[in-house]
Amino acid sequence: MNGKVTLLGAGPGDLDLLTLKAVKALAAAEILLLDDLANPDIVTLAPQARVIRVGKRGGCKSTPQDFIQRLMRRYALAGKIVVRVKGGEVLLFGRAGEEIAYLQAAGVAVEIVNGISSGLAAAASLGISLTHREHCRGVIFVTAHAQDHSEPDWGALAATGTTLVIYMGMSRIGSLSDGLMRTLPSWTPAAVVQWASTDRERRLVTTLGALAGDAEAAGLGSPAIILVGEAVGEALPTALPLAA
Repeated sequence: MNGKVTLLGAGPGDLDLLTLKAVKALAAAEILLLDDLANPDIVTLAPQARVIRVGKRGGCKSTPQDFIQRLMRRYALAGKIVVRVKGGEVLLFGRAGEEIAYLQAAGVAVEIVNGISSGLAAAASLGISLTHREHCRGVIFVTAHAQDHSEPDWGALAATGTTLVIYMGMSRIGSLSDGLMRTLPSWTPAAVVQWASTDRERRLVTTLGALAGDAEAAGLGSPAIILVGEAVGEALPTALPLAA
């Protein structure tokens, strides 16, 4: 009898943010494929699972995507309950589309268990609404690092009148800031939140023009979320200092 694969969003790191559905799926797991960005303590919620670490980090040595997919297929076809744990939200920049298609083509049942995205956790840390109706028309979640290593059209994104929540952008923070300032004024509110929701969290609230320099001076790096837009100016006073 075939098993199944659950693609599970582990959220930004705080295990208290896991859904009840995620906790139940972890408890039932026989094989746990663990992403580097997930809180490693999540394994305590899967006491009967064999844990296989399949880290994927930009700029670091990573487990090949094809290898991860073949592992999921092999164990599921052997009748195992496989849980693929991804940091943040499964359906946002987590290669879930590739994995779903691959597993379905192999006849493997796939379940999705959503998690809180690090972009939402970053906004919560700053105390802002990403869709504050006095400041924006909506929100755009965008990655600064496409598969072909190209960058988005920052000027076009800036012209949308939305809050921009930028993933995987720290290595390109200078070029993305310059690109956005082709449309937005340099005083546009901007922020960086590193390791959102965890005890390692660090926050920076600044302006678009000072963003790259301030982030470098503060020593901020990946994993972090960059937020740009007028709504970011509503950050709570407690969010303004950079956390130690």
